[in-house]
Amino acid sequence: MPPKSSRNQRTVSDLLSLHVDQLRQCALCPGMKKPVVSGGPIVSKVLLVGQAPGDKEPVMGRPFAWTAGKTLFRWFEESAGLSEADFRGSVYMAAVCRCFPGKKETGGDRVPSREEIVNCSSWLEKEIELLRPELVLPVGKLAIEQFLASVRLDEVVGKKFRMNYAGHVFDLIPLPHPSGASPWHRMEPGKTLLNKALRLIREHPAFTAIVQSADKPGSKRQRRVARSA
Repeated sequence: MPPKSSRNQRTVSDLLSLHVDQLRQCALCPGMKKPVVSGGPIVSKVLLVGQAPGDKEPVMGRPFAWTAGKTLFRWFEESAGLSEADFRGSVYMAAVCRCFPGKKETGGDRVPSREEIVNCSSWLEKEIELLRPELVLPVGKLAIEQFLASVRLDEVVGKKFRMNYAGHVFDLIPLPHPSGASPWHRMEPGKTLLNKALRLIREHPAFTAIVQSADKPGSKRQRRVARSA
């Protein structure tokens, strides 16, 4: 008989896979553009919460698939040595809204309505209930404001907060959105606060465990290194 912890892990994995299957069939918001974008059923103690997909993510079939994603994954590569592939395979990637909202008449992506955000919030609550994360990383103002009253980036980036959300307690470390349209993370005080936030993430036990797991013999990272040698 397998250990109880092993059985529980498989149960979480099965439930999360079912959850993601149901998420991908969601049709609650007629104004949203399908398909639903998901990073897949990654069982993890670290959960990243984005804002909403852009127009490229539904085509590519994964969150943060375009230029903002390149910047985001470079942050983790440079600060913690974790590649995009290892990050995607080790961190559950959620979002405030999981479908592309469409474009505004004046250009640019439409901001999801309050009703659309509320409709999608049940998916995030269920993910937190299933995964019971130790660390949550909201990326961008829309994601941050789902957890904190203040969304001034200079007041929240570079800090760690203890949160109680959906009946579960975890650490929250906000990040600015890595969009090229926003200069905040490239200018002071944003640049310094971003580096401070990334250091807090790197030193968090849940994230440290992911980095250490990626470095273990037989891990995906180690196999890539072996193939390139």
